[in-house]
Amino acid sequence: MAKERILIVEDEEDIAELLEYNLQRQGFEAEAVGSGEEGLELTRQMEPDLLILDLMLPGLSGLEVCRALKSDPERSRIPVIMLTAKGEEEDIIAGFEAGADDYVTKPFQPRILVARVKAVLQRGPARKPQEDGVTEFENLVIHAGRHEVTAGGHKVELTRTEFRILEFLASRPGWVFTRGQIVRAVHGDDYPVTGRSVDVQVAAVRRKLGDAGALVQTVRGVGYKMGE
Repeated sequence: MAKERILIVEDEEDIAELLEYNLQRQGFEAEAVGSGEEGLELTRQMEPDLLILDLMLPGLSGLEVCRALKSDPERSRIPVIMLTAKGEEEDIIAGFEAGADDYVTKPFQPRILVARVKAVLQRGPARKPQEDGVTEFENLVIHAGRHEVTAGGHKVELTRTEFRILEFLASRPGWVFTRGQIVRAVHGDDYPVTGRSVDVQVAAVRRKLGDAGALVQTVRGVGYKMGE
């Protein structure tokens, strides 16, 4: 079975070596580079299964690297774990807004970081609808082609925006999405919708789903996810 490949983009050599050592001990292939530009170039060459990305890098910052990666259709699904000394709430939110899948602050315990790597990899790629356009999630059934949702066998009437929010969250169970990511997925870039509007729409989705609404979970200070 092929080893999963981890690319580390970290300009502090001792931290990069520590990460390589611990990941290799756990059976991963791990390689490290020291700048954002090198990180993007090697990502295109080796197609890693996951990126560990420092936020403060020489040249391109971690945020810029993450945005560039997530805007590349061929590589946007590569998960990214931000690793940084910047641990304020606004820094964490900025990381998730850029497309990060997880955020670990320095100093860190190598065993915990390896566990986070495994957890992100286990989430897998976005859930794809079945051939008939149906996505099933516990007692929730989403039919993209018909624009229909049933919960517990009962049809649920959702607006177009509510339907797209639910469909987006259900595509990656367990993944946390910021309000900004939800807006971009549903409406596209530069759409004048506030985070408060997303909160109101999510609340409406939960209410209409009844008991199944508990599947749509709030992650305090970040956004929303579909519970597993």
